[in-house]
Amino acid sequence: MTKTPLTMSSHSEAGLLTEQDLYLFNEGRNYRTYEKLGAHLTSQNGEPGTSFSVWAPNAKAVSLIGSFNGWDPRSHPLRARESSGIWEGFIPGVTKGSIYKFHIVSNHHGHVVDKADPFGILHEKPPRTASVVWDLEYQWTDQDWMKNRQAKNSLQAPICIYEVHLGSWMREEHNRPLTYREIAPRLADYVRHMHFTHVQFLPVMEHPFYGSWGYQTTGYFAPTARYGTPQDFMYLVDYLHQAGIAVILDWVPSHFPSDEHGLAYFDGTHLFEHADSRMGFHPDWKTHIFNYGRNEVRSFLLSSAMFWLDKYHADGLRVDAVASMLYRDYSRKEGEWLPNKYGGRENLEAIDFLRQLNQEVYKEYPGIQTIAEESTSWPMVSRPIYLGGLGFGLKWDMGWMHDTLK
Repeated sequence: MTKTPLTMSSHSEAGLLTEQDLYLFNEGRNYRTYEKLGAHLTSQNGEPGTSFSVWAPNAKAVSLIGSFNGWDPRSHPLRARESSGIWEGFIPGVTKGSIYKFHIVSNHHGHVVDKADPFGILHEKPPRTASVVWDLEYQWTDQDWMKNRQAKNSLQAPICIYEVHLGSWMREEHNRPLTYREIAPRLADYVRHMHFTHVQFLPVMEHPFYGSWGYQTTGYFAPTARYGTPQDFMYLVDYLHQAGIAVILDWVPSHFPSDEHGLAYFDGTHLFEHADSRMGFHPDWKTHIFNYGRNEVRSFLLSSAMFWLDKYHADGLRVDAVASMLYRDYSRKEGEWLPNKYGGRENLEAIDFLRQLNQEVYKEYPGIQTIAEESTSWPMVSRPIYLGGLGFGLKWDMGWMHDTLK
């Protein structure tokens, strides 16, 4: 096929970052980075195409590979944006549905890797791992619910939550999981019949290993393609809202898997995770731990949380494995962990991150709830930040199931 030469749009073009965007991203205070980073359908000089950008500060070169250029890393090099660590470019003619990855040549040890888009809003159906150029256009019909949900979601309201793993809740012939659209009416009918008020979905974010039930996330901005498109998942949330049912999403900022196409060792360095395994690797799950003290990582995670509230109308986020974030010695023996600057076991950066998360999402969406799955006796998990708490709305009662079964 004929290769299209790379052209660059002006920084004022939709989809590309402004100086203010870059400043806030590098400061750890850009809570909607997804609006600019990643892949965005746009146009330049009247010519439609897609703008691409990715954070890879330790890369020597970054290029786009995909279905539009025969996966040739020489075809579409991206340009480094000053000292921000961002690489960006506009490619005319790249349309919705195009498959792509970032080809990254590192400054370190000649490391070369092809990565899925960390900000991708759709990825290929696993086991394929590329990202898909897409949009989030959808006509919501849940305006009444959104306007009045605070009354249904408050601590004074009756709340009874039904936890659901979408892939195994109900199967069709030949053991096929239901699609997002197929599950909507059946789940709504069942939940109403059983008098539940809320549905909590185990992580819908894209994940390569199905056996993880979604808890080993690679796509922090993409519902899994196993059951349909982003619009299909929007339809499911919309349908439940119209049935008077609130939707809580499991969200996993505590760890991520080491799959090569994912976040781990992203630009040939430990970019999203800690370099020292005593801080950056979970012995239980064999996964990486986010570096909560790095500003850009905070921007990434906070943008992910805001994304599901902004674009998918989530009524709450249930934050997974909070205890593993709070303690530097979580599931570690003596000598396998590093103390904080005061000599203690508390992860000060993770504490600051969780407080920032709760402060920002409640500021934007006072009608939602954040819920901590916190398995220890950490004090004041659900107390306000100004009182020294973590600021969560609710904390899971970890003992309820065991006590009830007993």
